[in-house]
Amino acid sequence: MHRIQRRELLIQGSAALVAIAAIRASPAYAFPTQAGEEVVPWLDQPTENPNPDGIKTQLVWEDLDSWITPNDKFFSISHFNRPTIDEKTWSMEIGGLVKKPLKLTLADIRARPRQEVVFTVECSGNHGFPFFTGGIGNARWAGTPLAPILEEAGVLEKGIEVVFFGTDESEVPIRDVKMKQSFARSMSLADAMNPDNLLCYEMNGAALPAPNGFPLRLIAPGWYGIANVKWLKRIEVRDTRFMSVMMARDYVTIREEDHNGETVWAETSVGRALLKSAPAKVTRKGSDYAIVGAAWGAPIDRVEVQIDQAPWAPATIDHSEEAEHAWKIWSLPWANPSPGEHTVTSRAVSTTGQVQPAMDDPLIAKKHTYWESNGQVTRRVKIA
Repeated sequence: MHRIQRRELLIQGSAALVAIAAIRASPAYAFPTQAGEEVVPWLDQPTENPNPDGIKTQLVWEDLDSWITPNDKFFSISHFNRPTIDEKTWSMEIGGLVKKPLKLTLADIRARPRQEVVFTVECSGNHGFPFFTGGIGNARWAGTPLAPILEEAGVLEKGIEVVFFGTDESEVPIRDVKMKQSFARSMSLADAMNPDNLLCYEMNGAALPAPNGFPLRLIAPGWYGIANVKWLKRIEVRDTRFMSVMMARDYVTIREEDHNGETVWAETSVGRALLKSAPAKVTRKGSDYAIVGAAWGAPIDRVEVQIDQAPWAPATIDHSEEAEHAWKIWSLPWANPSPGEHTVTSRAVSTTGQVQPAMDDPLIAKKHTYWESNGQVTRRVKIA
């Protein structure tokens, strides 16, 4: 599975030139859908999900019609079991290398200062498999900041790593031994103290749904979904780097790197989200066509779209709803598309000039695991 379909999204379109109309200077609002507008379905649909218990409720790109993803349409992933938790008996411990260990109930956490953040969460395996293309969603998360709680506990001088343990657990085989382990991820103390990090109990104005981590989860804006630990039960400060199954043995990106003509295999733990975009849908209203998509993972400067092998054209970003850690919705009018099959590819460009890599870029082509699949996404569509 580690080499599965690394290049399944390579551009396959014809070289036919297509007239593209784009007016960046004028306002463009992708939502709501206009009356009489129809979605032209993609030809390349995801294959059947072989793990419906572990991966639930993926985003259907053609259904994207709002900046915020509704709770019932938000993707959910479980690596171990999906625990059922009674909030009346639930509590969370903060311990390890701290001066004052804490034990907090949900009521204790709700009584603390409330903070919101709009954050687009993406699984780092999204677009890494032909059946997994909807592991992303944008929500308004609410909870209490993590940093003041760590400050109250008083991290000791030796403490450098903060580990987040979930209630979900499983037996994990390590060599010849099976060990019962809770899901766990960690980050450095400096990263954990980011004021944007929340102990989250609310999603889009409602209690956190069970599939998304009820009663409490970590929300770490700017990080891949794997770092946003669900069903929290313990936070522990340690004096060494934490090397769990989800940090050092799985969710590890393996990539070939060229060092003066010598191939070196680099292994890095999945952490912060990477720059990415994707076409969401093609719409038609009468004889007018448009392409709508999203871009995320870094501060976005612009998005460009290529139809078949035509030159890249600038899309227009919808600025009607924005937030620092949320995706940006973009659109591009498509004038007079010729009948037949076409390919649509998007690439995002960050404010620092970084360009979303093509599928033949060494960053993607020399990657031998499916994590951090941020290569350019190409979709196929047929115009009648």
